[in-house]
Amino acid sequence: MSADRLYIFDTTLRDGEQVPGCQLNTVEKIQVAKQLELLGVDVIEAGFPISSPGDFNSVVEISKAVTWPTICALTRAVEKDIDCAAEALQYAKHKRIHTGIGTSDSHIKYKFNSTREEIIERAVAAVKYARNKVDEVEFYAEDAGRTENEFLAKVVQAVVNAGAKVINIPDTTGYCLPWEYGEKIKYLMEHVDGLQDGRAILSTHCHNDLGMATANTISGVMNGARQVEVTINGIGERAGNTSLEEIAMIIKCHQSTMPVYSNINTTKIWPTSRMISSLMNMPVQPNKAIVGKNAFAHSSGIHQDGVLKNVQTYEIMDPKDVGIDENSIVLTARSGRAALRHRLEVLGVQMDQEKLDKTYEAFLRLADKKKELNDDDLLILAGAEKAESNHIQLESLQVTTGKGVTPIAAIRLKVANEIFEAASVGNGPVDASIKALKQIIHRKMVLKEMTIQAISKGSDDLCKVHMQVEHEGHVYYGFGSDTDIVTASVDAYIDCINKFKH
Repeated sequence: MSADRLYIFDTTLRDGEQVPGCQLNTVEKIQVAKQLELLGVDVIEAGFPISSPGDFNSVVEISKAVTWPTICALTRAVEKDIDCAAEALQYAKHKRIHTGIGTSDSHIKYKFNSTREEIIERAVAAVKYARNKVDEVEFYAEDAGRTENEFLAKVVQAVVNAGAKVINIPDTTGYCLPWEYGEKIKYLMEHVDGLQDGRAILSTHCHNDLGMATANTISGVMNGARQVEVTINGIGERAGNTSLEEIAMIIKCHQSTMPVYSNINTTKIWPTSRMISSLMNMPVQPNKAIVGKNAFAHSSGIHQDGVLKNVQTYEIMDPKDVGIDENSIVLTARSGRAALRHRLEVLGVQMDQEKLDKTYEAFLRLADKKKELNDDDLLILAGAEKAESNHIQLESLQVTTGKGVTPIAAIRLKVANEIFEAASVGNGPVDASIKALKQIIHRKMVLKEMTIQAISKGSDDLCKVHMQVEHEGHVYYGFGSDTDIVTASVDAYIDCINKFKH
């Protein structure tokens, strides 16, 4: 069977970055974009330029940094949005404007207070306006999953005639069943002129609210879609988006029967996943397909026996196909800078000599506490170093606790280069530490959520703590890491405070 090219549209830096607490700065976005280029994605949705100066600047800088992938900027069906996107894309070697409007009756009535006829007019006007700015325009029919097929076909036909080359059919709310979404794509393929002859292609964009994003995406591909919109680790609004790694490996594992192939270098999946998890401070669930730490683990005696006899009895993928090197260099306190640099480069992290030297010093301090360091440890060291310009920094923390002992914490903070000390008791070591901190930082703060994640299984392991703190009606997200869980918790709390709107 002759296979078609499936274009991989990655929206980690746009839809994925909308997740609360996952925002990246421009330098980090460039790092991700370069890694996505190595991974082989065809289109990078770099941001929503009109939404903020930071997003605008990120699209500009990513356009300069990336060579062969198409750089895409999101807009509403509004001329000023399109003007802003075109300006942000001025340095892109290959540029695309992604514009659109809601098409479901719910969106038309309640979001736009409009009519179907007016929606088509606005859609066509936006596409034509964007086509005057760039050669490649993609149109999204927001909430297409709940849009009646006959009307959706009219919208798609109108924007194809107006010059859109890619038509995005989002299941915005993750509502569709796989057969429903597949039938929707099939209906459009059969009723819209220009799709069969390749004048335009259909794209999937599926959300995971009911856990069907990947199934819906594959159903769309099997029925004619030739672009998929995905994110690394499946991150995104609410329950997330379709996972890039799942689509890539489904195609690879079923290459003899799939009607498509992709340009993804699957051996880059694992390091890309770890990079995104580290930079966005978003843990990957252990049982996550392809990239979870248990994805290639076997604990059942029956499974272990089968794998030892023949790995294919319980593994349909070779771990090396997704970039998991079973013979990777083990890093300890005796490892040098060259070994550290090599492992960071394997993980997609590039450093100049000055930053490498600082990271190596932190590496040695951590290596003295642990027998050996894993990839997650290294990514935390590379990406979570404290900025010297932080308003508040933890200088020292001493905690006394134990069975039958009232926990007491003594804390020392540097606030705007001035040293403050305080002590407090509490219901536990973390509670005592935070109460001591609050004696210095006099603000009304409420701890809303706290998540603790161990990286592997050792008692000397580095842990990651994620926190949500509410202050003056705003929720702030913080992150801390340390081999000591109390220190990591206080670091996370301080990280939240440093983000307060002063």
